[in-house]
Amino acid sequence: MPLRTVNVTRYVTPLREGGSLPAIVEGDDDGLYVLKFRGAGQGPKALIAELVAGELARAAGLPIPEIVFAQLEGDLARTEPDAEIQDLIRASGGLNLALDYLPGSVTFDPLVDHPDAALASAIVWFDALVSNVDRSARNANMLTWHRRLWLIDHGAALYFHHNWSTGLQRSDAPFPMIKDHVLLRQAAALREADALMSARLPPEVIERITQLIPDAWLQEDENFTDAAAQREAYFRYFVQRLRSPHHFVEEALRAQHL
Repeated sequence: MPLRTVNVTRYVTPLREGGSLPAIVEGDDDGLYVLKFRGAGQGPKALIAELVAGELARAAGLPIPEIVFAQLEGDLARTEPDAEIQDLIRASGGLNLALDYLPGSVTFDPLVDHPDAALASAIVWFDALVSNVDRSARNANMLTWHRRLWLIDHGAALYFHHNWSTGLQRSDAPFPMIKDHVLLRQAAALREADALMSARLPPEVIERITQLIPDAWLQEDENFTDAAAQREAYFRYFVQRLRSPHHFVEEALRAQHL
């Protein structure tokens, strides 16, 4: 299914714990969203990572807040007294990305929250697949809401797309940083997760997700003739990565014994 598009009608408050200064905003559907700004320091690649990783996780059965495209008007900056926020809004005019705001959610605490082996294994598998460097004990990027664990903040994933000259060549590479994953020790069913999650991400699902990437977020790159070719590269990367053997799974299994 295509993503919904909402128009941002009000800037509510910044979330200053995020490095890219995301914010809670209100949409024209009266909903509240966590907005990720295209004009933030990480640029549109962070939005692509958020979109692709988030929708891959959803397709694989993991709990992800709804992701929407968010149309932002630069004129909204006029009502904001903070000069940094004004600059960020003006730099992000146009199409951005937002996630459904989960009111009353609490940050995952590894000392208190203990997901079962199946869920922990599925999350570790997914983060190894998308090369997510940002699920450590220091910054788990998970929330508990209505007694359920939710995954957020995948802008640091897909780091292969920061260098497309070698990106596709690294599609079958392991992910050594999985050793720092906050749920690694609880992921006692990685082999089972591998079989289950892989089956949920056939090429047609990956193609549907990568086709969601807007042209406006695909920056010019000498490795591609146009936006369609660049979008195709994301598709090929994940299709190749999900071909056996899965070195990223073997690396996670090895890391459990370090």
